[in-house]
Amino acid sequence: MFLDLLCFPVTGPIGGLMWIGEKIQERANTEYDETENLHKLLLSLQLAYDMGNISEEEFEVQEEELLLKIQALEEESVED
Repeated sequence: MFLDLLCFPVTGPIGGLMWIGEKIQERANTEYDETENLHKLLLSLQLAYDMGNISEEEFEVQEEELLLKIQALEEESVED
């Protein structure tokens, strides 16, 4: 306890930097996971269309929605 108080001027900022690094890593992982999931949905949508499970019109609507979401995530990551 006493040693922690004596070392706080040195360990405090290091702990803060480690916390910030962890938060940045969590955010990057979340964004990557979201983009990866959207790409998987796009792939499954293409497969459903190729197998004839959905119509061309439905495919185009859903594809456009997914592509817009992917684009928005990419633009958001560029801005950050």
